[in-house]
Amino acid sequence: MQRVNVLGVSGSGKSTVGRALAAHLDVPYVELDELHHGPNWTEATAEELRAKVAPFVAQPAWVIDGSYHAKLGSLVLEQADTVVWLDLPIRVWLTRLARRTFTRMVTREELFNGNREHFGNLFERPNIFGWAWRRHFEQRRELPGRVAQHPNARLVRLRSPGEVQAFLAAARRHEGPPEMVPGTVTGE
Repeated sequence: MQRVNVLGVSGSGKSTVGRALAAHLDVPYVELDELHHGPNWTEATAEELRAKVAPFVAQPAWVIDGSYHAKLGSLVLEQADTVVWLDLPIRVWLTRLARRTFTRMVTREELFNGNREHFGNLFERPNIFGWAWRRHFEQRRELPGRVAQHPNARLVRLRSPGEVQAFLAAARRHEGPPEMVPGTVTGE
C-alpha cells in the first residue's frame, strides 16, 4: 500500500481517514477538494485540475482523498495500488455531514482557499446533502466496476465505522487485511 485513493461521499470520513493513513504510511497526502476549489468556490477546469494532480500521482507514494472522475477520468486510479472505499450506511454519513456542515456555518471555519460554508448553500441546487445522496447510490452502482478496470488496484470496501477503525489499526501495524485481493471487492 503505497499509492492509496480514499473514496466515499461527503461526510463519510475521507479526509480523516486519508490524513491518518498518510501519517501511518509516512507518505504525502492531498485532498482533491482543495485543488479543485479556488477562492470564492471557483472550480478548476478539467485541464487545470489534471495539471495540478498529475505531478502528485507521478510520485512513488501518496494518499489522495477524492475522485473528481468527471474531470480527472482514471488519472488517479491508473496509479493507485489501493482504493479505500468508505461505503458507510446513510445514517452514519448523513449525520456526520449535517453536524460538520452546520458547525462550519456557525463557526465560519475556513476550509481552503478562503472558502467557507454558508446557509445560502443549503438552498442552492444541488446542495451538499442532495449531492451526497445521489453520489452514494452512484458509487454503489459504478465504483466496483470502475476499480475492476485497473487490475493493479485493490479495492477495500469498508461498510462500518468499526471496519474503518480495524483497517487503520492494520495500517498502523503496516499489514494489510488478508481479504485485500487484487480486483475484488471486500466486505461482500
